[in-house]
Amino acid sequence: MTDNNEIQVSTEQGIMSITFNRPDKKNALTNAMYKSINDALRQAETDEQIRVVLFSGNGDCFTAGNDIKDFLNNEISANGSEVGKTVKLLSAFKKPLVAAVHGNAVGIGTTMLLHCDLVVAAKNAIFAMPFVPLGLCAEAASSLLLPKMAGHQQAAEILLLGEAFNVEKADKLGIINRIVEVKEVKLQALALCQKLAALPVTSLEVTKALLKSTGDTVEQRILKEFIHFEKLLKSDDAKKAFKAFLAKAK
Repeated sequence: MTDNNEIQVSTEQGIMSITFNRPDKKNALTNAMYKSINDALRQAETDEQIRVVLFSGNGDCFTAGNDIKDFLNNEISANGSEVGKTVKLLSAFKKPLVAAVHGNAVGIGTTMLLHCDLVVAAKNAIFAMPFVPLGLCAEAASSLLLPKMAGHQQAAEILLLGEAFNVEKADKLGIINRIVEVKEVKLQALALCQKLAALPVTSLEVTKALLKSTGDTVEQRILKEFIHFEKLLKSDDAKKAFKAFLAKAK
């Protein structure tokens, strides 16, 4: 799928694994690596056999963020650059995104998690969004998504000071779903992927879309859910699920 060995992509049983594979550089991401990620995400989006995408990193960390030298030598824009395309692909991705995080998750290594649906973190995971200390600003909609998760004060402390924080803090902020032993992080994340891959595709995609939808009043959301609910109730997946449930109940 990709000729860039620094991003390893494999697919098995409906799960596409995208692995950062530059351990000698702490999996720092280059323009070429972002392009490989984008190619993989585009394929995953259109391939009906792929149900879920899992991100992880080889070596002793998830990713140290952008390779600064490479980053400064390439165009950076929301639409034209590969990193900009990555963020937009993650934000609009219809299928479940899962991440297995260990060691350092710096910059995009943390902000990309805000676009994931499930995040499993090892006890040694360290998160950081050091944009302001670097003379930059928040990226990847983190200034919107983090306050929604954690509230303004917590998000302000993280984004304004740019200080690293541990896995317990990430859990408190709502960035991750569970904390596991380092050796278990990939296995636990894979187990979640397997559960997701076994579920009805349309139901997953509709529910994810509802979760990410914004601006509705309660009444509008109730109506929107009912419209989808009615359609799904008539689907083959629902008929099979109810048939199996009733058979077990006998």
